[in-house]
Amino acid sequence: MEEYGKILVFVMPIFLLLIAIEKIYGYFKGYDTTPYMDTVSSVSSGMTNSVKDVLGISISILTYEWLEAHIALFHLEATVWAYIIAFICIDFYGYWSHRWAHQINFLWNKHAIHHSSEEFNLACALRQTISSFVNLFTFLLIPAAVLGVPSVVIAVTLPIHLFLQFWYHTKHIKKMGFLEKILVTPSHHRVHHAINPEYIDKNHSQIFIFWDKLFGTFQEELDEVPPVFGITRPAQTWNPIRINFQHLGLLISDTWRAENWKDKLTIWFKPTGWRPENFEEKYPVTKISDVYHFEKYGTQHSKKLMYWSIFQALVTLLLITYMYDSIGTIGLPHVFVYGAFIFVTVYSYTELMDARKTAVFWEALRFLFAMGLLYFYGDWFGLTNLLPVSTFILIGYFSISLAISIYFVAVDFEKEKIALA
Repeated sequence: MEEYGKILVFVMPIFLLLIAIEKIYGYFKGYDTTPYMDTVSSVSSGMTNSVKDVLGISISILTYEWLEAHIALFHLEATVWAYIIAFICIDFYGYWSHRWAHQINFLWNKHAIHHSSEEFNLACALRQTISSFVNLFTFLLIPAAVLGVPSVVIAVTLPIHLFLQFWYHTKHIKKMGFLEKILVTPSHHRVHHAINPEYIDKNHSQIFIFWDKLFGTFQEELDEVPPVFGITRPAQTWNPIRINFQHLGLLISDTWRAENWKDKLTIWFKPTGWRPENFEEKYPVTKISDVYHFEKYGTQHSKKLMYWSIFQALVTLLLITYMYDSIGTIGLPHVFVYGAFIFVTVYSYTELMDARKTAVFWEALRFLFAMGLLYFYGDWFGLTNLLPVSTFILIGYFSISLAISIYFVAVDFEKEKIALA
């Protein structure tokens, strides 16, 4: 927990800097692929995912340590070769877990968030799941366990493997010549994120593209078929927590409404998107039928709301950075309370981004939560040791935040409705 938090304190500013560079580059090139609201939503998703991962809110039915202890033919030392073997095995594991997430109905819920952006940029790489509470695929690391790769090597290599998937989420890097034959490139991954019929469910590889070529899921990016991004049942919200559970909600409701027990059971294991017969007519959901002609979500919003959302995301990043840097001193169970507050915060300001009136309720709840924490702990989890006036600053911030949410819902949103009418 503490070690991963320290890693994220180092990595997060690098990711944000690269996102800013992509934004600036696109602006000067006249091809901005990083709209502000979409970016705030993506960064907010990254925040919730990182909090979940740092707090370890998931379990493994089968752990790698158990596998390695019971089936290793011999035991490797933590050498360079062990890390190379681990990296290749993790990439194999990543290909199949990724492919199944696209092909099996109940597994799609944990992955839909990553594809939910209707843009394609570095920020959307941060759209990662919080809805995966059980790791089902440790058995895919059997090759590493048989070879006796130490568990510490796997633990170190997994986040490196994840972070290396960040760079290829961009439109600005075109085809890369010889590297296209070996590595997953931006061109390959644009295909993967596209909803064009030619591209759906292709290019599942994460670092080495040869897995797709070996298992028959490779598709080159075609000049005559420009990729269109998103998901065919569009999320239609900026709230990453809502997005994380949308597909699960549909599965549960369809299971409840299904008339026979076979459908109630098999719907979870059918191909992604499958619904019982006639359900599309009886219980329709929004679906994109023409990928070249649909309206992207949230393109109409006030600049005031946009700037306020950016500010809220930046403040939340500061609060998360302090949490990650101070996990050892905050301690258990208090760090879980802190994590819960971050989730309420993200839910609150992304509800406001969606122009939902319920945003006032969530912001009021956040205000009461924050005041309760300051009263209970006497300060903000020891922050006064670093910044003596921090309590007064935070009381002022939370009060202003509530007031501004009330303003947007009571005044600004009504003006927007009149303007659009």
